[in-house]
Amino acid sequence: MNDVCMIKLNLLESFMRDVFLKIGVPLKEAKICANVLVAADRMGFDSHGISRMKTIYYDRIKAGIQRPITKFEIVKETSTTAVIDGNHGMGHYIAYQAMEMAIKKAKKYGLGMTVVRNSTHYGIAGYYPLMAVKNKMIGLTGTNARPSVAPT
Repeated sequence: MNDVCMIKLNLLESFMRDVFLKIGVPLKEAKICANVLVAADRMGFDSHGISRMKTIYYDRIKAGIQRPITKFEIVKETSTTAVIDGNHGMGHYIAYQAMEMAIKKAKKYGLGMTVVRNSTHYGIAGYYPLMAVKNKMIGLTGTNARPSVAPT
């Protein structure tokens, strides 16, 4: 008989948040990043869940490739659109903030579109359109990848 180790999702999310905090990510950002990682595993997308903590986020922050504190900079904005520079901060937080901004614009004007540059890896792409769905809206998200990844 195999023993199965089950970890409660809220405990796992707290652990992920604490790891982010320990490497310098502010609390608000750490909570969002941890939630995105655990949501990926909850939805069955293990490739973009908690297994990425060490090799992607932890190692990149320690190597100076990614910044633990996000400078979310609005480069250009209209009533319905915005161009955002994430300045190589936490991609999950940047995408979350960008989608929140798009939702707010859409509620007011009927359309909201944000684009982000320098966002770093943002986890499971499906997380962010679900934010729009919860607001009874249609949401789209997409990202580029390094040249070694073939488009799907």
